[in-house]
Amino acid sequence: MALHSDIERVLLNEVEISSLVSNVAEQITKDLSSSSDPVTIVGVATGAFMFLADIVRKIEVPFSVDLIRVESYGSGTESNGKPRISSDLKIDVRGKHVILVEDIVDTGNTLAILISHLESKGACSISVCTFLDKPSRRKIRVRLLGDGKFYRGFECKDEFVVGYGMDFAEKYRNLPYVGILKPHIFNK
Repeated sequence: MALHSDIERVLLNEVEISSLVSNVAEQITKDLSSSSDPVTIVGVATGAFMFLADIVRKIEVPFSVDLIRVESYGSGTESNGKPRISSDLKIDVRGKHVILVEDIVDTGNTLAILISHLESKGACSISVCTFLDKPSRRKIRVRLLGDGKFYRGFECKDEFVVGYGMDFAEKYRNLPYVGILKPHIFNK
């Protein structure tokens, strides 16, 4: 496949991804098993769709699930710094514990917008579950709500990653692994 030739190296293969997802789901299940608050898992579309599908199948507590869409990248490699919600939830999160499922936490701008938005909708607590975390790029400290926790699968360096739902210009989402994109691809 031509997409594979654009990858400099594989960061996480399918087996490693599966193990990370299982570990995070086990921790979430453990943390929520004693909670009496209803849980809503909110996937942040579109990048988190593979991670969301995998993790919800492994979490062993009752929950509802919904999607929210936030746009801040367009077709570039840098966030415009002004994320906006382009498609909101259909589920009422008032009085619920919300777990935001992200593909990657980078600057923190998107999370700040989402957490504020969900708080305004009456969520009683908000956790974040991210597949990849890039703390070196953080511009905003992630502020959780209530008893919220921060779950992460893998901390990665400041490299441009694609695959497992993550894209560059809407390409590479279908790669079954996470790869580092060759710089000449996104520096055109």
